[in-house]
Amino acid sequence: MTTLPNVTVVTGTFHIIPRAGPHWWAMNEHDRLAESPFAHSPWRHWGPYLAGRQWGTVREDYSANGDAWGYFPFEQARSRAYRWGEDGIAGICDRYGFLNLSVALWNGQDEILKERYFGLANAEGNHGEDVKEHWWVVDGTPTHSWMKVVYRYPHAAYPYARLRELAKAAGRDAREPKLADTGVLDQDRFFDVEVTYAKAGPEDLCVQITATNHGPDPAPLHLVPQVWFRNTWSWGRDARKPSLVASTVDGWSRVLAEHSSLGRYTLHFDGSPRLLVTDNETDEALLFGRDANPSRYVKSGIGDHIVNGDPDSCQLVNGASQPGTKAAGWYRFDAVAPGESVTVRLRLISGDGHGGAFSGNFHKTMADREAEADAFYDGIAPAASEQEKQVARRAFAGLLWTKQHYRFRVREWLEGDPAHPPAPAERKASDARNRHWTQMDVADVLSMPDEWEYPWFAAWDLAFQMVPFAQIDPAFAKDQLLLLCREWLMHPDGRLPAYEWEFGDVNPPVHAWAALQVYRAEQRATGHGDRLFLARVFHKLLLNFSWWVNRKDPEGNNLFEGGFLGMDNIGPVNRSEPLPDGWRFEQSDATSWMATYALHLMTMALELARHDPAYEDVATKFVEHFLAIAQASTHFGSAGAPIWDEQDGFCYDLLARAGEQSRPVRVRSMVGLIPILASASLEPWVFTELPAFAERLNYVLHRQPEFGQFLTWREDEDGRRALLSLLDEGKLRRVLTRMFDEAEFLSPHGIRSLSAAHRDGIVVDIAGSEHRIHYEPGESHTTMFGGNSNWRGPVWFPTNALLVEALFVLDEFHRGGITLPVPTGSDTQVTAGQAARGLAGRLAALFLPGPDGARPADGKRIESTDSPRWREHMTFSEYFDGDTGEGLGATHQTGWTALVAVLLAGWPDGVD
Repeated sequence: MTTLPNVTVVTGTFHIIPRAGPHWWAMNEHDRLAESPFAHSPWRHWGPYLAGRQWGTVREDYSANGDAWGYFPFEQARSRAYRWGEDGIAGICDRYGFLNLSVALWNGQDEILKERYFGLANAEGNHGEDVKEHWWVVDGTPTHSWMKVVYRYPHAAYPYARLRELAKAAGRDAREPKLADTGVLDQDRFFDVEVTYAKAGPEDLCVQITATNHGPDPAPLHLVPQVWFRNTWSWGRDARKPSLVASTVDGWSRVLAEHSSLGRYTLHFDGSPRLLVTDNETDEALLFGRDANPSRYVKSGIGDHIVNGDPDSCQLVNGASQPGTKAAGWYRFDAVAPGESVTVRLRLISGDGHGGAFSGNFHKTMADREAEADAFYDGIAPAASEQEKQVARRAFAGLLWTKQHYRFRVREWLEGDPAHPPAPAERKASDARNRHWTQMDVADVLSMPDEWEYPWFAAWDLAFQMVPFAQIDPAFAKDQLLLLCREWLMHPDGRLPAYEWEFGDVNPPVHAWAALQVYRAEQRATGHGDRLFLARVFHKLLLNFSWWVNRKDPEGNNLFEGGFLGMDNIGPVNRSEPLPDGWRFEQSDATSWMATYALHLMTMALELARHDPAYEDVATKFVEHFLAIAQASTHFGSAGAPIWDEQDGFCYDLLARAGEQSRPVRVRSMVGLIPILASASLEPWVFTELPAFAERLNYVLHRQPEFGQFLTWREDEDGRRALLSLLDEGKLRRVLTRMFDEAEFLSPHGIRSLSAAHRDGIVVDIAGSEHRIHYEPGESHTTMFGGNSNWRGPVWFPTNALLVEALFVLDEFHRGGITLPVPTGSDTQVTAGQAARGLAGRLAALFLPGPDGARPADGKRIESTDSPRWREHMTFSEYFDGDTGEGLGATHQTGWTALVAVLLAGWPDGVD
């Protein structure tokens, strides 16, 4: 064993076991962050890295047909060991996902122990997959020294079958049925279970679970905190098996955990719970009809004993247990009175622990960490109102909680495991899912879009998520952006991995934008930017840009294809599928994204060139590439038709086929607003500090004067500056006129993804077939891309945030000189900056109480009732109704909806 400063490296493994540095007990949250610059820093070792859902994921799917939901359904999760991860309610684990801790519950009525969140699989929900539970992340700090989650648990039996029946009967045109629709939450007949974690040290976690009965009658409750090891030993690749030994000696209840890489930990239980021990092993007899199980005790053993009274399903500890791999402390409360709260406490400590686990130090740790969290967030948005600060803090808390241990070795997954049946032959086909991503080998903590609905990283989601992360933890934001560019994630050809359902899908290229945002946020906060970080990302994105140019511009004319590009059903047909008879889409948004990408890489190169002139040449390469894309998109097209439509004053996708005139697909959607994003300002320092770049730009403009339409020049007291823009001022004004038209894109809560002018629908002829698309402000009525999201009308935070920033770029360049009526047709003339702030205000208002005390995002759900039990919590949804603002889709999308926190904090201040 080799000892290094602050870490202990276990020889023969890749695992790093952190040790506490000096004086950690006197630190505040800023101190802890300063001591935690790396992913493996001690304070980052434990966190909310346990998934909200592991069943139904691609990683656990070993089927021949790729039906991940059907291969590993919810019903099997309690009895079947996971291969690649774990899940639980309000749980934590170490950063390598070895040792896990979460809360299980039983109300005396449920047919199973409540160990994980329930939701419908994609084929079961009337709008795709959907979680049917209520929980809220209340608070959290970046080092996870303080975390709080509230889970709402009904008194009555959980209505699993009823929820399936309601969804089946509802159909595509109806709303998603929720738990409240079954009546089990009427009259507040539920427990609020508040789970709080506070770190006394990097390897010393205090845990408090408080359950409050809000109903009118007494109700029983069983609190069952569980600890277990992820199963790493049953697959035929590593036979080493960790152990949990439970004991009740001299009035102390504890579980001693031993792991070959993680080391030793002790989980102490306050009071005198009944300790139960089983193994995290699959019940093969139950699930697969085997004559006997390899292990006497199986994963469901604890629940089988508590719920069914099976005396042989697990070890009932009296003294000391035999080793197991899953254990629990069973606290029984036979009748919790109305308004009464019951509390249990635990403490997880490295080593053998100590007998004073629940002394005064426990309460002091809880109080200190909460006070430190208050102090930390007081400095994040000092100018915001108290209500705005609360929204931002909740958004940041949700963002922190969606960090998850993500493990996936694609080559092993494709091959199957030695101790299990061989992988189906279909997985060896050339078109098998992720067949060409065998370099993917990740075992790290990543930021997820949503804890339950999207418990896997997505490249373009992660880019947006890092913008709010940069406000509270720039080290983590930088680490995440670099991680996706590392050789064990990025494809050798330069592609960034999209998401596990198909790593090769194409998402909008926003990674460079996110890197710039993170760089600038740290620069504003500290006075200097991390140029090493910027250079490392830049070099990898050169590969990604080249892949786009080589693979998504088929005729080399700077017009790009890309498929659905993250906006699932925004087109009248699935843009990821080929069109018949040789027709293809030339996508307005793909081309605009690439123009924007070129400008972001140019901006990165210019910043790096200030200290290293080698980057100056690369900057000129990207400004020239931008100009070539701009020229193609607004003048020629591949067959004579421009993406810009002079008649409508808008940008459309083109239908193109060799030898024929291209024609526009006249659907006004977010696709046509993306060109607004392609703008960047060249500040005076560029022309004074980088003369070679300035000289080359002048040369290009002299040789190709038609490029001049994409630059606007300005002279002021600071010097000469230029605005590079895909749209000239005249075109930009026409597009903004539509964008700020309340009859088209402008809603009370942001910019819609499809124009409301299409309420009655529009028929589009594509390759000889008629396709109809109409404005759908709420949930999707189609099954395209699973049907669980909708880009045909709702408001989405990521694209709205980009539009806010683009308006600020325009305003800063023109020094407030450009004004426009907002809303369109009104007498109110505002600057582009004022329009941006107004748009940011509309987005933020989704989460702020209106005159009636209700938040628009709560809509018609039970959260919008007058009950303070519901009003006190806020839900950060995936997208929002284009008319009412009601939150829809995934319910814990913090995630990119956490962008509301930076909008409330004044982002993007100081836009370059």
